[in-house]
Amino acid sequence: MRGSIPAMLFVFMLQACGEKVNPGVLPAIDSNTLPQQESWNSRITISDSGVVRAIIDAGYFSVPENSQRTNMSRGVHTLMFDRLGNRQTRMTSEEAAIDENTNNLEAHKNVVVWSEDSTELRTEELYWDNHRQLIYTPAFVTITSPKERLQGHGFESDQYLRNYKIFRVTGETRAE
Repeated sequence: MRGSIPAMLFVFMLQACGEKVNPGVLPAIDSNTLPQQESWNSRITISDSGVVRAIIDAGYFSVPENSQRTNMSRGVHTLMFDRLGNRQTRMTSEEAAIDENTNNLEAHKNVVVWSEDSTELRTEELYWDNHRQLIYTPAFVTITSPKERLQGHGFESDQYLRNYKIFRVTGETRAE
């Protein structure tokens, strides 16, 4: 009888080692959509040749697996600078994303842009082309400046809101 206990124990150990337990994943969660990186209340600084071009603060940052895109939400605040490093434009939105290859930015939901000369742009979506230093949108926009209030569908401007075009425009202006 004594010789059979170690044999039974050995058989039991083999059976126990043979079973592998796989951790369960909730069926509603797709692991491809989980972020590779996350950060809360953080800042991204975009620079070109040592000159800061934009500073972006957000409540939440995430980078999806196998993506070259940084998603931001929970309040996004952006400062844009000219080639000399002087602050020129402020922007807020609820959500935004940056393409890490081009540094292009897209902003969504309650987008507001203010220039240094008190011009204000409001829209629901806005895109910033980093290479061309251009902001644009196909969406409805409202521009308010000390001299005028314009609205339209479609917009294009330099990033400082100095030279802009509004497509399908309506508005009011004050003659001097």
